[in-house]
Amino acid sequence: MNKPFWKHFLSVTLFGLNGVVASFILLSSYEIVFFRTLLGSLLMAFVFFLRREKFTFLQHKKQFFFLMLSGLIMGVHWMFLYEAYARVGPGLGTLLCYCGPVIVVALSPLVFKEKLTLPKLIGFAAVMLGVFCISGISGAKMDPLGFISGILSAVTYAGMVIFNKKAKDIGGLENTMFQLGFAFMAVSVFLLIRQGFSIPVKGSDVLPILGLGLVHTGFGCWLYFSTMSKLPVQTVSVLGYLEPLFAVLFSALLLSRPMLPLQWLGAGLIIGGAMIAECWHIFCKKTKT
Repeated sequence: MNKPFWKHFLSVTLFGLNGVVASFILLSSYEIVFFRTLLGSLLMAFVFFLRREKFTFLQHKKQFFFLMLSGLIMGVHWMFLYEAYARVGPGLGTLLCYCGPVIVVALSPLVFKEKLTLPKLIGFAAVMLGVFCISGISGAKMDPLGFISGILSAVTYAGMVIFNKKAKDIGGLENTMFQLGFAFMAVSVFLLIRQGFSIPVKGSDVLPILGLGLVHTGFGCWLYFSTMSKLPVQTVSVLGYLEPLFAVLFSALLLSRPMLPLQWLGAGLIIGGAMIAECWHIFCKKTKT
């Protein structure tokens, strides 16, 4: 396993804790996403200028356009996702959203010229079955708008990943700063139209908001997007399936929400599928030597 892999792994671990942290914030989903993108983008901008990093986007104007699209789509993706959670519950919402990586993998041979190997296909089949087991959709409310929101969250996830991969020469802090900045713009326009910027924040909300915005969004997104261009798109997609796994695990451990046997089976399938897809080429390389 290389360094980008483990940094990406840490990012999805932080994302898996988002639901636990957000459960302590008494705000609507759109207001939470607003603060996530605001604080995350401000942190990345502060670190970028503190380290005296140099802008490179002017040398890659076409790639910057793709990065802008990726950021705007990420803001829309988060809003669709939280709307799906609110309308159909986290189980079905998660299952619908994580059809997004399947869309990415299906398009990767056309968009990125990456081959789909048999081990990767087996890994994806395992993680898809695992997500189905772990989501527990039997008790979900069948709200048409919630179902549509979940599907759109999957489509926007695919667009976010594909467009960001096309901005491969704009990396690190610069990539994350612009990504979150454009996401914040998208959420701000939506919130302004919906209700304005009058958001009642209680004292008990401050620490969870800061943690969610600075650590889980700012630092987490930097880990995520700074390693995306260094990993195969299938690896990025497979690791993305660890997020719902961690979300269920952390909910069970920290919020006293017990896991059912079927969910434990799903956890094993997700971990096994992710490891198969990522480690197969390393095993093949060692057998040849």
